[in-house]
Amino acid sequence: MTKVNFYDNVEDSLLKFAVIIAKYKGKLVFCKHKERSTLEIPGGHREQGEDILDTAKRELYEETGAIDFEISPICIYSVIAPNNFNGIETFGKLFLADIHTFEKELHSEIEKITILDELPTSWTYPEIQPKLLGEARRRGFLPELDEIK
Repeated sequence: MTKVNFYDNVEDSLLKFAVIIAKYKGKLVFCKHKERSTLEIPGGHREQGEDILDTAKRELYEETGAIDFEISPICIYSVIAPNNFNGIETFGKLFLADIHTFEKELHSEIEKITILDELPTSWTYPEIQPKLLGEARRRGFLPELDEIK
């Protein structure tokens, strides 16, 4: 069973991922990977020596084509899953981005972005990403989720 935990702070060196809840004109932005039929929140792996905020900005650009945006941290999250990293707790930082402008084309493994005013029904990471959105809402970052069923 996958377990997701939330923290305010951890040692920076533990942060391996950045996940960015992205909004555009008040709606949520999701990505569809070329090799999958499901949707996911933008994010990815931190490169060696990279600041985690830089990871978030890079991944947001790579996965959505966002070129003008505001981004801020929400919290730290961790995932413990038996089929992921041998069940070892892995940490990431969750961000919120308000996108103003997109590049015309995507240049990554992402096939397309989808902008929704509701949550997807088919998630790439159904045991993790809905919980990240829920925590962002709980912390007051996504009041519009109160309207989404």
